Amino acid sequence: MNRFKQGVKHLRPQRVLAATAAVAVAGAGMSLVSMGTAAAAPGCSVAYTANSWGSGFTASIDITNSGDPITSWALEFDYAGNQAAGSAWGGTLTQTGKHVKIVNAAWNGSLASGAKTNVGFNGTYSGTNTKPTDFTLNGVACNGGTTNPTPTTTVSATVEPTVEPTVEPTVEPTQQPGEHLDNPFVGAKWYVNPDWSAKAAAEPGGSAVANQPTAVWLDTIAAINAPAGSGYTTSLRKHLDNALAQNATLAQFVIYNLPGRDCAALASNGELGPTEIDRYKSDYIDPIAAIQADPKYKSIRIVNIVEIDSLPNLVTNAGSSAGSTQACRDMLANGNYGTGIAYALSKLRAAGSNTYNYIDAAHHGWLGWDSNFAPAAKLFADTAKKATGGVNTVDGFITNTANYSALSEPFVKINTSVNGTSVRQSKWLDWNQYTDELTFAQAFRNQLVSAGFNSNIGMLIDTSRNGWGGSARPTAASTSTDLNTFVDASRIDRRIHAGNWCNQSGAGLGERPKAAPASGIDAYTWVKPPGESDGSSSLVPTGPNNPGGKGFDRMCDPTYTGNDRNGNSLSGALPNAPVSGAWFSAQFRQLLANAWPAL
Repeated sequence: MNRFKQGVKHLRPQRVLAATAAVAVAGAGMSLVSMGTAAAAPGCSVAYTANSWGSGFTASIDITNSGDPITSWALEFDYAGNQAAGSAWGGTLTQTGKHVKIVNAAWNGSLASGAKTNVGFNGTYSGTNTKPTDFTLNGVACNGGTTNPTPTTTVSATVEPTVEPTVEPTVEPTQQPGEHLDNPFVGAKWYVNPDWSAKAAAEPGGSAVANQPTAVWLDTIAAINAPAGSGYTTSLRKHLDNALAQNATLAQFVIYNLPGRDCAALASNGELGPTEIDRYKSDYIDPIAAIQADPKYKSIRIVNIVEIDSLPNLVTNAGSSAGSTQACRDMLANGNYGTGIAYALSKLRAAGSNTYNYIDAAHHGWLGWDSNFAPAAKLFADTAKKATGGVNTVDGFITNTANYSALSEPFVKINTSVNGTSVRQSKWLDWNQYTDELTFAQAFRNQLVSAGFNSNIGMLIDTSRNGWGGSARPTAASTSTDLNTFVDASRIDRRIHAGNWCNQSGAGLGERPKAAPASGIDAYTWVKPPGESDGSSSLVPTGPNNPGGKGFDRMCDPTYTGNDRNGNSLSGALPNAPVSGAWFSAQFRQLLANAWPAL
């Protein structure tokens, strides 16, 4: 059975298994009581959060089973106000008056002792959006404890006094240093990159987020050792040493240097030519794996984000469509994207039980169409199966890396229609099956499992720049009866086109990094460090402002009127941007101002 992530599944509460008989001690003539097998001891705890805007809200409910394992569940609670719950995910929701009942979905009904799942829904309200306080799971109050199971028929007989034998509790093994976990983000202290943190703290208001963890990008061979004059200040080993000094137990690194990298873009083309696969292995992956394998770092859960944009490019930009490029067709033909990723998965996973691999899976505005969805999952599975260790080298996938797709679209759902016309037919969606990143990531996870990946894989979502707060954020669905007007006025994502990806005007910081925030999601994480440019808005010659000779992509030019990949729309990029990876102060300040949830 496919299941969603349930945290560190081996860290369960200690409990005594239900006995089938007991012997009591008292004075002479005490009765021996024989009991039938007890029912499972129920128990639960609930964490309810709600983000409100205008007359609407999104609720998220974490359910933890603190009793014996269950195979199905129903969560019930009452609202104190006039809240009306709407479409739900993670379960089937019904509401009668103030009473809400959510029954498990097919994939998350079974909860082991200590296991956790998440459900959520969008709703409306007026007045005060008071949180419910009393929850029941299968009729048992969720106060974090367990109720005693009720014994069956009893039979008494007079016996001589005796001594009750000692029954030792059955205890699950505790986590050991370096043990490979189901979700490495749960219970971890995440590494804060001091290089990024210092830049963020130097900006007005930046101290509010300067303590947030961000990923470190290993985007060239020089990034591994950071030699003088390379433009890098901190080596991979120094980052890991910094993590030890912070007592951090998790650090994130982006593996990003494939031959012929980013075949459909120019701002992020890599240093290796399309055929330099041997150099990629020997000069890039092997040194990274060797450093990560150092026993000195066994206490750190090392998360590798593997090769952004590569495999998705082979799905969408390597064919005969107008948006395809010859460079992507060449990479599909020579197979070096797949060869390189399979090698990276093999070596990085073999570096130690404390290493974790998450493959990039683009975003809903890239793979959300029927023509791309299943083929992408198959390509990912075929690639992973070539690794030494196969799909076991993959802990999960990440979506929205360095992108801007909204986490949730409360007013534009895929089943929304305007005058009987589906929003899928709008110019914005253009027949896509998904309107936001969370629903896409959860659905794509299921598709990946169907394609051959392990059922315990988890998803990451990069929320570093997809908040879209500020005054332009919609507070309610539009009342327009025109399809495109309704969608454009109602959507949270304020980009001109979903294909726009460079330094987007109006974007804000998204959800702060968080472990296990929703069903199937291992974490929300800031993989793209906020404030680092996506690319220069005009050509920057090789020199002090461009030591790596990075290219210029017109999608980063605010005057560019677009191409087939963005519907021939304006790029929506901010002006005066530096080369990719350089600090972009104006962008960071905008992200702070438009953060959602607001700072």
